[in-house]
Amino acid sequence: MEVRSIALGAGESYELRLTGRGARGYVWTWQVTGDADAVSVSDVSGAAPPSAQAPPSAQPLPGAALERTYLVRGRCPGGRAVIRFAQIRPPYPQEAPYDEFVLEVEVTGAAHGRDGG
Repeated sequence: MEVRSIALGAGESYELRLTGRGARGYVWTWQVTGDADAVSVSDVSGAAPPSAQAPPSAQPLPGAALERTYLVRGRCPGGRAVIRFAQIRPPYPQEAPYDEFVLEVEVTGAAHGRDGG
């Protein structure tokens, strides 16, 4: 399990890429603890415009690892949150996660060099 600590300004975002095993039935889930309102998390995998997506010939082979992209945004200055990502197989909730990743986030004042909008 990897643990990473970051600081985000309010309105600033951080892109996190995690390798998945979707072809084998695993999905990434996340849980926010601490100041849960201090951050927002969204799965932005595949959010690229169609012209930027890989052509069908470049699609991953069955069983290949698939990358997922999550966007973490700082919301409330002064907040601290811990986001625990866990790679699980939903049909088997009693199994231990295949992999875990913990992101510790401290939200500071305004976004660094941005207007926060």
